[in-house]
Amino acid sequence: MKALADYIAQSNLRPGERLPTERELMQSLAVGRSTVREVIRQFQALGVVESRKGSGTYLLRGISSDTIHMPLSIDAGTLREGLLATLDIRRGLEAEAGALAALRRTQADLDIIEEKLEAMEKVHLAEGTSGKYDLAFHLSVYDASHNPMFGQLLEQMREAFERFWTKPFDRPDFAGRSFPFHRTLFEAIAAQDPERARRETLTILEIVEEDIREMSQDTARHSDKVET
Repeated sequence: MKALADYIAQSNLRPGERLPTERELMQSLAVGRSTVREVIRQFQALGVVESRKGSGTYLLRGISSDTIHMPLSIDAGTLREGLLATLDIRRGLEAEAGALAALRRTQADLDIIEEKLEAMEKVHLAEGTSGKYDLAFHLSVYDASHNPMFGQLLEQMREAFERFWTKPFDRPDFAGRSFPFHRTLFEAIAAQDPERARRETLTILEIVEEDIREMSQDTARHSDKVET
């Protein structure tokens, strides 16, 4: 992100101008295509650039390495504490985003949310867990709020949120109890019922907190047995 921000600043690109092609950026920054695409995606989420189908990627506002938003980090003593800290933030963000999505969603938004939900359900039923598909579902709800700051804030904390799906919480039974409430959240948004959408979101996060606390205890007990 810093390298691309520096490149943009040094190239004297102005808002409204098109960025070089992916291939040109790969050569200039000495990175692979997937890296370029990931950084462009992050800049899109932060409102820095806009990709236009068939035309390219355009700069929306001036940027430099001194002004880019870097991912947040959580200074916590344990993984459990870090995950619980993210839940405090998610409650405030996601409950309101869900309520606003119910009020503001268009039919196109609803179609996307349902598509992400069905993909999540398919993977969850097949594998017992669906981390990145779960994130994609929640991102689509954020988008349906039509407030880009929700997406920007989530992008800032994405790496912290993704720690939900790394060991020791990659067990198939993790988030199993909260899984059905994603469907009821979708139904609340479809019904344009903001209070119900807020309640369904808080229910999901309450269950996730219970699972984290329970699995933390299981992990601690397992560690004690190994040491013994």
